[in-house]
Amino acid sequence: MTSSDPIDYASDEIRQAAQQQIKDLRARKAVVDDDSIDVILRGARSHYAWSDKPVATDTLKTLYDITAAGPTSMNTCPARYTFVTSTEGKQRVAKALKEKNVPKVMGAPVTVIIAFDLAFWEKLPFLFPHEDRRSFFDGKEQYCYDTAFRNSTLQGAYLMIAARALGLDVGALSGFSNEIIDKEFFAGTTLRSNFLCNLGYADETALFGKLPRFAFDDVCNFL
Repeated sequence: MTSSDPIDYASDEIRQAAQQQIKDLRARKAVVDDDSIDVILRGARSHYAWSDKPVATDTLKTLYDITAAGPTSMNTCPARYTFVTSTEGKQRVAKALKEKNVPKVMGAPVTVIIAFDLAFWEKLPFLFPHEDRRSFFDGKEQYCYDTAFRNSTLQGAYLMIAARALGLDVGALSGFSNEIIDKEFFAGTTLRSNFLCNLGYADETALFGKLPRFAFDDVCNFL
C-alpha cells in the first residue's frame, strides 16, 4: 500500500486494531472519577465574567482536536468554528448581540462562533469513504439543514465539555441574531451560525447560586 492508496476502514486489520484500541482504553480507565465529572459537567458553571488571562492558540488547537473526535451521524462533521479573539472581531459579533450580552463577549478572551456548513455532504467521500452517501443529501435542502444543525449542536456541546476538561471556562450564548452573524461573517458561503460560546478563565466573583435541575423521576421514564 502506498500513501496515495485509499484506506479500507472496513478491512479486518483496521477493524481489529480499532477493537483492540477500545479494549486497551477500557483497561487503562474504565470510568471517569467523580472529580473529573464535576469539572466537565456536574460541578461546572456557565460563566459570563472573565479574567484577563489569555487563551493560548495551542490550547485552542488541542480543543479542536478533542472536539473533532466526537461522533456525528455518518461522520458528517458539519460544524465550523470561528475563534474570535480580536477587538475588531468582537465588535463585529457585538452587532448581533442583545444589549446585556455585549459585555459578556467583549470581556471574554475568545468567542467561538459555532456554525454549520450546509454543503457538508460534499466532503463525505473523505469523511465516509467506504460508501458514497452523497445522494442521501444532494438536492434535499431540509434534510441537509436538519442534519447540519443537529450534528453541529452536538459538536458545540463536545467543544464545551472538552474546554472544561482542558481547564477553560465556558459561557454559551443564544441571545443574538443569527441573521446578522451570518451576514457579517458568512455572506456568500454555505455556512450558517448555530450558537456562540465564550471561552477563557472565569472571574468567579460574578457567579450566583446554581439554578435548580429536574429530578430523575420528573423527566425520565422506562418503557
